[in-house]
Amino acid sequence: MLARVSPTLRRVNASAKEALMSGSGTLADGGPPPLGLLRARKRMKDAVRRFFDQRGFLEVETPILVPNPGLEVHLDWFEAELRTPEGARHRRFLHTSPEYAMKRLLGRGTPSCYQISRVFRNDELSDTHLPEFSMLEFYRRRGRLSEIEDDVLSLIEAVVEAVGGRRPERVIRLSMSEAFLERGLPDPLDLCDAENAAERLGVREVDGDAFDDVLFRAFYEHVEPSWADDELRVLGGYPSSMAALAEVDPDDPRRALRSEVFWGKLELGNGYQELVDPVEQRRRLELDLDERRRRGKAVAPVDEGFMRGVAAMPPSAGIAVGLDRLFMKVLDRSSLREVVPFAPIRVASTHGPR
Repeated sequence: MLARVSPTLRRVNASAKEALMSGSGTLADGGPPPLGLLRARKRMKDAVRRFFDQRGFLEVETPILVPNPGLEVHLDWFEAELRTPEGARHRRFLHTSPEYAMKRLLGRGTPSCYQISRVFRNDELSDTHLPEFSMLEFYRRRGRLSEIEDDVLSLIEAVVEAVGGRRPERVIRLSMSEAFLERGLPDPLDLCDAENAAERLGVREVDGDAFDDVLFRAFYEHVEPSWADDELRVLGGYPSSMAALAEVDPDDPRRALRSEVFWGKLELGNGYQELVDPVEQRRRLELDLDERRRRGKAVAPVDEGFMRGVAAMPPSAGIAVGLDRLFMKVLDRSSLREVVPFAPIRVASTHGPR
């Protein structure tokens, strides 16, 4: 359990907000540079690097321009073209995360590592979504998912201390099954298809929905709204259909070894006990490609370099954390526009889940 906020920390929190208000706004709005914001962001990044350096993680850098941006069904990409002096043209993308490249490094023998990178996701613009944002991704070579979860909770404490913001009142660990049962809903592991799930979870079913779409809709409509803003939750036990790049629990094949960290209603990070079976990984990627085609979304070839990395990786665990979102919660702000120095165009309404 995280410590309660002390009077001293409340004073620090107030002074941090006051510093941010000097030169408030973003450079996209014009006016003077938001120096308080820039300095606070630097303190956050310094704290992140210090946290991992002290624990023996290696900071790495990987390309932003990549041959495959990630094939998850709900991701939309920024596409580019690479031209060579000889006139050749190659399809490329701005990465949606450094995951593929970092796993290639792990497969080549890199120790536990971390990276702070800029990542890009199209069709995402709201108070809690930006098309370009700062992501922390880190991996424990031969680590376990539970260790990664503990790392994130300790990291949040380190960022709070460095920035001078608020901290959550407590930490709650629960499974997806427990989260639904708490709200009087059926256990998602007992549901079998989209139609059955929509009816039993009390949500609408949209044409073309898969089971995961219905389950996420029920989560965002019925479960997440009940979570208090001063609590951290580590949510695990996702149905195996949502395993993505995670291992399936060998003790209960209905569950994936995947967890997410939420501060209040806002997701901060998504972690896996990483899948290291290249045959199963290829099968899932091909299923994702089929689903993208069914939905009329762009497709890209499977990244064979990534596949070689998966085949060579030892058992490992990793997570991606949205640093701008973490910064926003520590400073008790309601929009990402308030915590980034260059904000995109203003929006009048929120995006939606994720």
